[in-house]
Order: sequence, then C-alpha cells, then structure tokens
Amino acid sequence: MADPRGFLKVRERELPPNRPVEVRLRDWKDVHAHREEGQPFLKEQAGRCMDCGIPFCHQGCPLGNLIPEWNDLVWRGQWADASERLHATNNFPEFTGRVCPAPCESSCVLGINQPPVTIKNVEVSIIDEAFERGLVVPQVPQRLTGTTIAVVGSGPAGLAAAQQLTRAGHTVVVYERDDAIGGLLRYGIPDFKMEKHHIDRRLAQMEAEGTRFRPGVEIGKDISWDALRRRFDAVVVATGATLPRELAVPGRELAGVHPAMEFLTPANKAAAGRPVDGAPTAAGKHVVIIGGGDTGSDCLGTALRQGAASVTTLAIGKQPPLERPASQPWPTDPILFEVSTSHEEGGERRYLASTVELVDDGEGRVRALRVAETEYLPDGRRVPKPGTEHEIRADLVLVAMGFTGPETDALAAQTGIEITGKGLVRRGDDYASSIPGVFVAGDAGRGQSLIVWAIAEGRACAAAVDAYLQGSTELPAPVGPRTVALRG
Repeated sequence: MADPRGFLKVRERELPPNRPVEVRLRDWKDVHAHREEGQPFLKEQAGRCMDCGIPFCHQGCPLGNLIPEWNDLVWRGQWADASERLHATNNFPEFTGRVCPAPCESSCVLGINQPPVTIKNVEVSIIDEAFERGLVVPQVPQRLTGTTIAVVGSGPAGLAAAQQLTRAGHTVVVYERDDAIGGLLRYGIPDFKMEKHHIDRRLAQMEAEGTRFRPGVEIGKDISWDALRRRFDAVVVATGATLPRELAVPGRELAGVHPAMEFLTPANKAAAGRPVDGAPTAAGKHVVIIGGGDTGSDCLGTALRQGAASVTTLAIGKQPPLERPASQPWPTDPILFEVSTSHEEGGERRYLASTVELVDDGEGRVRALRVAETEYLPDGRRVPKPGTEHEIRADLVLVAMGFTGPETDALAAQTGIEITGKGLVRRGDDYASSIPGVFVAGDAGRGQSLIVWAIAEGRACAAAVDAYLQGSTELPAPVGPRTVALRG
C-alpha cells in the first residue's frame, strides 16, 4: 500500500481549486484546475488509500479499475507504471476522470467514517501527466486478421470497442452521423466540463493504431443497415440512447420549448467555431430547465454563459439529503444533494415542482410555466397538488428529463432485428443481437447509463466480437451477463 498511516495523517479530502466563477463564465474553458505543477495534496490523497483486503472501489466501478494499485504508484511518483495500470482497464481515463460521477468514491472503504479518497482526481491527474510526459503512444497490432468490423456510433462505447478490436488486429471503421467523431462526448457535454482537445488527441492515437473514422455518414440513410452488414464481417451497434423523454403536458408544442440536446448540441458546435443557424439561445431570456440531473446542469452552465436573464431548474421530486440515508448504506451509490460547478455559478433550484402546463403568449410562443407542488400518493405516484398552482416566467424551456432509448426505426425496418418492450436492441449475454454478426454495446442495449458502463460494455463487446470472428479471444471482458440480463 502507499502510506500505511496515510489515512490517519490526512483525514480530509482536498481537491484543486476551480477557476473563479466571474472568470469562467466569460469563456467555455474547463472550470477545473485538474493538473498543476507541485500539487502536494495529490500525493497525500493517493496516500490515504488503505489498499483494503477487499477493495470495494472495484465493485463500485463497472470497469474494475485497479484503484489501489495506481494510488500506490502515484504516491511513489511512478507515473509510467500508474498510467499502465490505469489503461489496463480503461481506454479513456481522460473522459471518465472528468465526466464520470465516480461511483467508486461512494464505495471507498475509507468513506465509512471519513471522506473517501479523491479517486477521480487522482485518475485524471495520472492521464494528464501521462500525456504531458509522452507516455500515451499508439499500440499498433503486430498482425492483421483480415476481418473487417463496422462500429456504428462514436460515443464512449463505440470508441472503446473500436480501439480494442483494432489492437486485436481487425480492420475497424467507425461511422458517425454527425460532422465530427465523439458522439455525446463531442456535442452533448459542454467544453467547460471537458474540452474537446482531450477527444482529439485520443482520436489521433486511434488513427495511428489503424482505426478508420467516417463522420457525416448516417447508417440507415446514407448506407442501409443491410448493406453495411453485407460489407463487413461484423457490425457493432453503439448508437447510444438518444430519444429524449417527453414532457406530456398541454403547450408542449409551443415555440421556445426544446429537448435539452436541441439546445446543447448547437451551443457546443458554436463553441467549437462551427456554424449554426436558427439555434435556440438563452441570451437575454428567462430560462426554465425541467430536470435536475447532469444534463440539466449542463444546460444551466450553458445558459449562464450565453447571458440568460434568469435560469430556474425544476425537479419533480424531493431535495435529496446531504448525507447518506440509512436506506442507502455503504457501499451503495447514494442519491445525495449535489452542487455542480454550474450550480455554483448561478440560477435557482426548485424541488417538488410538477409542470402542469406551458402557457401560450398568444402568438404560439411560450411565456410561462404553470407549476404545482408535487404530492406523493400512498401508492408512490407523484401528482400535482391541487390548489398549489402558480406561474414561472419563461421565454425558453429546456426539457432535460433523460432519455428513453435508442433510435431503432431504420435498424429494425431494414434488418428485422429484435427490439425489446423497452425499445432497446435485444441482445444476449454475449452482446449478440438476433442478427448473426451484429452486436450491441452501451446504451443502445442497456438504456441510459454512465460513461463507465459505456466503456466497460464497449470493451466486453469487443471481446465477444473477437471471439465470434476468431473462435477465441485474449481481449479482457470487464462486465458479464448481468449487464445485459437485467435490462432485457
């Protein structure tokens, strides 16, 4: 272990400071100061890791990251070895170290009676140091198998599957319908959470390894799914869960009411210098965000940077507790009240707020939300409480209520592939769909989930594809049948 008495000598968490609010609201750069020269607290935090006999941080992380090992190596200053152990289970720690909610920290054994180890910050510091020192280099396969694989979707699941399969010697082509590779990493997550040069430098590594990228190609439209299947020896469907959960209230059709991605995607494109026409903007408007999760937080930070007059975030449920409730004991991942960096920057948060109606301004645009207090019924249902209705002014309403599943119309129509009752692409324990040679990874088969699950499933799906094509595989498979069976 790192420092046998580290958790006794340093009992508190310490993280690098964020950039001042008044400064960061003027740009789209990362709000965090992830890596600075001479951070004494980083070694101290890594030294707090107890190298537990049973490291529950492993079960908290779907990737099975070797957290105690790289904590020890950081404490010793062995950055090359730390990077190697980090990459042994995770293709893209620069992504997870920035946007993962870190369920590993909720499972940290030290968290039973102390603040847990700052695992996420140690992780991102390792990968940033590794890139700075030139330790991240292409891993070109020693031989080619002669087989070809198409990966449809370039989010974390698709990219993880593609990198693993390329390194196994297959010829892999990644298709992305947008104009740049990255999926929601590119256009769904704002730069102030993850700047896009982190994606670009990883894509450069993948290209050097042999992975081929085809942005601006929509499978099902530009190339049919059947034609793709005939062209390649195997196909990986990694299209994500992109269908937004709808708000079923009167007035949903009014102008000025948008799913979150109709707002975030063009905002991220504009931040990247790409042209956008007719995109919704928060500048000078009173904005209401329906949904209190990560997507709602991204909308909040984006609206504030665009110069919104006001921003109000509504959540239908109760405000979560500040500390772990008895019903969510360690090492489970508890639902707690969190203040994201966007919440630090401004806006108002309201809980127990049920949207009853979107109010018309008389010209087909939204002017307000009619909201009522949420009432919990004995059977667990949540309904608007009569007599509590009131209006909230709104010129722009963003629906950030999550996603229901993947877009499967073209896939199902052109291939006859089986879709589950939940709208997901049906798959077996080996990630295989009902069509021979077609596999499913990530949210397309699992439903909306975390980036760590996406990468874990991409790696596991790659192992299944390699075994299908070669008869056996040496690729690691970090997650098993439970990933699929619980979601079918």
